[in-house]
Formats: sequence, C-alpha cells, structure tokens
Amino acid sequence: MLKQYLAQKLQQKLSPQQIQLMKLLQVPTMELEQRIKQEIEENPALEEGEDQGDEDPIITEEQSIEENDEGTETSNEEFDLSDYFDDDDTPDYKLSARNQGADDDDYEMPIAVGGTFQDSLRSQLGLRQVDERTRLLGEQLIGNLDEDGYLRRGLDQIVNDLAFTANVMTDEEELGRALKEVQSLDPPGVAARDLRECLLLQLERLPNSVEAITAKEIIGKYFDAFSKKHYDRIMERLEIGEDALRDAIDVIVRLNPKPGNTARDASRPAQTIIPDFAITAVNGQLELSLNGRNAPELRISRQYRDMIKEYQRNKKDKEAREALVFIKQKLDSAKWFIDAIKQRQNTLLVTMEAIMEHQKEFFLTGDETKMKPMILKDIAEKVGMDISTVSRVANSKYVQTDHGTYLLKFFFSESLTTESGEEVSTREVKKILGDAIAAEDKRKPLTDDELTQVLRDKGYNIARRTVAKYREQLNLPVARLRKEL
Repeated sequence: MLKQYLAQKLQQKLSPQQIQLMKLLQVPTMELEQRIKQEIEENPALEEGEDQGDEDPIITEEQSIEENDEGTETSNEEFDLSDYFDDDDTPDYKLSARNQGADDDDYEMPIAVGGTFQDSLRSQLGLRQVDERTRLLGEQLIGNLDEDGYLRRGLDQIVNDLAFTANVMTDEEELGRALKEVQSLDPPGVAARDLRECLLLQLERLPNSVEAITAKEIIGKYFDAFSKKHYDRIMERLEIGEDALRDAIDVIVRLNPKPGNTARDASRPAQTIIPDFAITAVNGQLELSLNGRNAPELRISRQYRDMIKEYQRNKKDKEAREALVFIKQKLDSAKWFIDAIKQRQNTLLVTMEAIMEHQKEFFLTGDETKMKPMILKDIAEKVGMDISTVSRVANSKYVQTDHGTYLLKFFFSESLTTESGEEVSTREVKKILGDAIAAEDKRKPLTDDELTQVLRDKGYNIARRTVAKYREQLNLPVARLRKEL
C-alpha cells in the first residue's frame, strides 16, 4: 500500500565551485598551465591579461572594471564576438574557396613517431637471409615477446595459436629453429625464456677471454648458487681463486637483464620537474615563494560585460534574452574559475607554510635526522582545513630547497618513541639504518638481528620485524644478497 508523508533531512552536497577547487588543488604546476589554457579556449568571457611583473597574477572582476573605467584599453582582437551571435545558417563550405592547385605543395608540420621494440626486431628479421616460413614463425615469436624482451609463453602454446588462428601447422622443433634466428637479433639476449638464458645469449657474443669463459661456466652450470651468492661453493667447484671469481662477476654485472627496455628507455622523453614551491634560507630565516610561472593573469572580458548592458535594453526580444542568459553563464563561469585559482594559491601557500614551520630544522640543514614526525592530521589542524584538502595539496607537488628538490609526501612520516621517551620520525631511523648498511663490511654484511642491535645501541628500541620492514622500504636486500667479494 502506497503512502505519502513529509520528512525533513539534512544532506550535504558539494557545489560545482567546490568540486572545481578540489580538482585544481591536486594538479601540479605543469598540468595547471594546460588546465588554464583549456578554460580560456572553452570560455570566451575569460581572458589572459598582460604580464604586470610582481603583482598578483589573478585580477578580480571589480579590479578589472576599475581599470577599464580609468581608461585602460582592453584587447578585443583575439576573437570576434559576432561569430557567437551570427544568425546566418549558411554552411561554411559554401563560403570557403580553394585557391590551391593540385600541383601546389602542401607544407605540413611533420610528426615524429618512434618505432616500437617489436618493429625493430621485425625489420632486422626482414634483412636476414631466411625463408618465408621461418620469417612467418619469427614474426609470430616477436609478437609474443613481453616489454622486457622475454618469451614467457611456451613453444607448445604458440604452436597451438598458429594452428587455430593462422592455420599454420608446425611443431616445437621447427619453431625452436625460428627462435634461434630471433635470438640472434639485437639487442643481445632478446627472446630468452628466462634470466639464465638471457645472460648466456649475451655472454656468447663476448670475445673469448678468460673472464668471459668463467662467467659462462658460472651462469651455465652454477646459476642457482650464483643467484644466492654462494661464492665459496662456486670457487670450490670451478677450482678458481677469489680474484678470478671477482673478474667473472664484473663481466656478469655489466650484462642487461632486461634487453627489451633498451629501446624503450632510449625513446622515453625526459621528464622535467617544475617545483611548485621554493624555500630559501636567508640569515637563518626561511622564505617561501609560490611558483606562479604557469598561472597567468586572468580577467573577465570587458567586451562581454558591455554586451550585457546592450542586451538588457532589449529584454523583450526573445533572441536577446537567450543571448543574455548565455553571456551571464559564461561570465559566472569565468569569475568562478578566477576565484578558484586565487583560492588554490592561498591554500597552497598556507599549507606549505605550515609544513615549512614544522620541518624548519630540515630545511635549514638538509639533514634527514632532523626531520620531525608529521602526518596529514598535524598539518590539517594547524591550517584549519580538512585532511583530504591537505592530501590534495601534497599530491604530486614539489618544493625546491637549498638542499635539493623534494616531493611534498617526502616530509610526511610516522612517529617512533625512543628509550628516552622522545618522539622521532621513522625517516630518521631509516636514514640511520641506511648509513649502517652502507658502512658495513660487504664480505660479512650485517643481518637484521645485528642491525636491530645497532639501532638499539643508538637508543631506538624497535623490533627485528620492524627493521626488516624499513630495510625493504629502502629497497635493500637481505644480508646474504648484499655480500660482495
């Protein structure tokens, strides 16, 4: 049975302006520049003003009105507003003329497109003197290589694929001969089925020196012992000394375990980091500045404001009313965007100032052991904002200091209590742990138990499992794998 009743409830919803601000907060400086350009292209009521030096790059609507009232000229040459209100429905193609002959050169900007790793291998295979069937099988094998250059699939599976998808009947023996052709291509080690085969393929192309021959014996017969760094067992089986083993290891460590990444890394564009903040120390005092290079001057279009006055005089006209609604929407959107950019800059500055004051000792000295424990909640309470807002500010933002450029998330860490009751940052413990491992005797690396004792001697009473966790976070292997000759 249906019933009707009245009920009151509270519901919190984010306004479009708040959503826009949250999105702008989390983008770094590089993406902000593209976002502003996109907004200017989509909203003709938003203009990029002239550069006025060190003044505030964001100009409000009221400031823009005052400037224009005083006689400041506004550039209206960027676009013709008649394009937006043209009632002529004639298609553009009827108004255009082609004054270019068929024999005239059409100059276009060339676009550089790099070839893939598989394309390079197919090109090399095409230059080899092999029959068409071997080339067909080789191209199938090349298509099954992963991004590291390995053939992870079994030959029996590829045989089935050729039979069901390409109607090509073959066997593992014939496919193995085609695999040998692919493995002879560059870079060395490509199309290997595991790391051991990859290293052997590279060693086979080296000149036959004593070190290379010893390296082949180690990888070919004692690969498991080598991967576990059981050097004593290898020297005993090969009847060689420590110097000979060290020379062979030097040959092995120069090999490429991921040949497929060679071409990919070479074609990868260099990533430039543009810091969002800059902190400098002057006479023991820290100075914070916000990078405004990619936040150009924005203002409301004077021409659009004048059009509102014009269309308000003809409110009875239906087309004028529709045009007036359109203009108001664009003006409101432009004003919201300018306010959001200005609020974004203020939020970034306030949050970064709180981080700078909390980690003042680190910014002055650059010593990680001076870093204090800090979580998002600490900064949120200082600036009076929500934790999610601070998280968006710290997302993908960089700060340039006198000691290097750091990601903002670098300064956030958990706390740890020492034996004296003092709370220190876990990053300080990791720094001491990393220094202890760097200074250890590589012939007898420190175990996790010994590292735990080293930290306890310095006053950090932590468990062995915690030391192992910090060591893994520092990407440091266990003691057995850190052993060197």
